[in-house]
Amino acid sequence: MSTRLLSTRPTTESGDAGIATVWAAVAVTAILGLLLVGLDLGSVIAARHQAEAAADLAALAAASHAVHGEVPACARARRIAEQMGGRTSVCHLSGWDALVEVEIGVRSTIATDGLAVGRARAGPTPSGPLIQVNGSAR
Repeated sequence: MSTRLLSTRPTTESGDAGIATVWAAVAVTAILGLLLVGLDLGSVIAARHQAEAAADLAALAAASHAVHGEVPACARARRIAEQMGGRTSVCHLSGWDALVEVEIGVRSTIATDGLAVGRARAGPTPSGPLIQVNGSAR
């Protein structure tokens, strides 16, 4: 009588043993890739908002110093932009209006590093009523 040894390992005739591990590795890689893209996109959006906020404050500062001329007004705008982590690339006065552009560097893990740009204009409001509703100024 012959004795057969019984194997406790299941036999697979199709040869696809371990494919679930490969699919899991591919899925994890895809999820990590999407996470990196999302983080980069978030940092770009945050830098753009920071550049816009810096430009807004710099334009307000320049407009408040417009009476002293363009050089002192733009110097004030430059200081404000630098304190907010940016760099003033454009600053000039158009009448009493200050036009300012601020750049902030953006670091990226996937793409090349770049610049986020914010532009702003500030100045006095026109005199007189702005809105006429039923003949009365509001």
